[in-house]
Amino acid sequence: MAGGAGELAGKGIAALREELQARRLSARELAEAAIAAMAAARPLNAFITETPERALAQADAADAALKAGTAGPLAGIPIAVKDVYCTEGVRTTAASHILDGFVPPYESTVTANLFAAGAVMVGKTNLDEFAMGSSNENSHFGAAKNPWRAGDTDLVPGGSSGGSAAAVSAGVVPGATGTDTGGSIRQPAAYCGITGVKPTYGRCSRWGIVAYASSLDQAGPFARDVRDAAILLGGMAGFDPKDSTSVDRPVPDYEATLDAGVKGLRIGVPKEYRIDGMPAEIAALWDKGVAWLQEQGAEIHEVSLPHTKYALAAYYIVAPAEASSNLARYDGVRYGLRVPGKDLIEMYEKTRAEGFGAEVQRRILIGTYVLSAGYYDAYYLKAQKVRSRIRQDFTDAFETVDALLAPTAPSAAFPIGAKVDDPIAMYLNDVFTVPASLSGLPALSLPAGLDAGGLPLGLQVIGRPFDEPMVLRIGWALEQAAAFDARPAPWWA
Repeated sequence: MAGGAGELAGKGIAALREELQARRLSARELAEAAIAAMAAARPLNAFITETPERALAQADAADAALKAGTAGPLAGIPIAVKDVYCTEGVRTTAASHILDGFVPPYESTVTANLFAAGAVMVGKTNLDEFAMGSSNENSHFGAAKNPWRAGDTDLVPGGSSGGSAAAVSAGVVPGATGTDTGGSIRQPAAYCGITGVKPTYGRCSRWGIVAYASSLDQAGPFARDVRDAAILLGGMAGFDPKDSTSVDRPVPDYEATLDAGVKGLRIGVPKEYRIDGMPAEIAALWDKGVAWLQEQGAEIHEVSLPHTKYALAAYYIVAPAEASSNLARYDGVRYGLRVPGKDLIEMYEKTRAEGFGAEVQRRILIGTYVLSAGYYDAYYLKAQKVRSRIRQDFTDAFETVDALLAPTAPSAAFPIGAKVDDPIAMYLNDVFTVPASLSGLPALSLPAGLDAGGLPLGLQVIGRPFDEPMVLRIGWALEQAAAFDARPAPWWA
């Protein structure tokens, strides 16, 4: 932990777990260190709501369980929770003005799982409003800042889960939750120099998570390294009968198979991901990743995903269409913001006009348009057909390879404000992450090098459905080869 947390600085979940279980460290001491680090990191604007009292109460419960020998696998581990997860008794905003004052009377399944395992929540993190964005600049609470800087220039932490990624990168917490709809875990992980995992669609429950695009949203972890991400994912995943898209299959021990190695594995390199104008540094890092796996005994095969070029277009039809349906529930009647009007219709209009930010309004309008009479077949139905083709491309590729290796993002983190007036340039940040999202596949981003400006760059591993153990195992092998240990200078402290 940074910012006055002393010897706890930089320790990950696995190391802290060992110290807590050996009773060399108490959960309360660790929680106090995380709270101090969170306060010191306020210039990053990574948190929307801080929950120090709750954290100390959970830490005391973890200490009691550790003493009694009844502790869960995450007992005493401080985490940050993306403010799109409903947390019972704690304000939940989705970074939107329209949810002002909303305090859920229930707990999301994923956070309930984590708390049952003993995790300690220090706060709720910043994000793009309703998880719509690639830079965290769409938040009603202001942009979160990347702990990494280009000189004195503030950079975006990525989006939409930018606050969670920034909190982990800055050492405030060793792990955090995010959600990934089109890259919202993987891209911030790459920009902030940490590890992020988007599990298979259906692996983690969506119940109690504020919905953006229901056929795409998936919960996942951020951590400092692959092992910690595996530990945290194990605490998040599981079948949930309250979520009709949750898949009823056992949760493996993700940590147990990390060291199996990659010898004999067949790794695919999708030729369509070598897009025009790809920066030389991104291409060089990708080539390094290929070489690292070959050196450890993996076979590399070029594969084709011919419909990849249509993925962004399909995504930006499907996701806004689902958003326009999901966000219709925010009307000023039952909870959150209400702006009075002379009648019900005017109240709806005024509440939504004031409550939703510009990007959310843009996507609602796009989604409503593509679902409207006369355009449904031309846009939405066609996008769903393209989505099926993209999914089939992956299915065909996985007949000959065990996993795919690609870059995570087409660049390093960019300055705050650099792309805010150009939605298309912003959407292109998701070019490498959207195909796996449309296909519901597990994918991992890990930091593998620095660009010429000293900013982190990420590699992405994409696997078969529910083959998170393979994705994590390959990620672990890449992590050992890359030996990435760079950390941002704590300018905020």
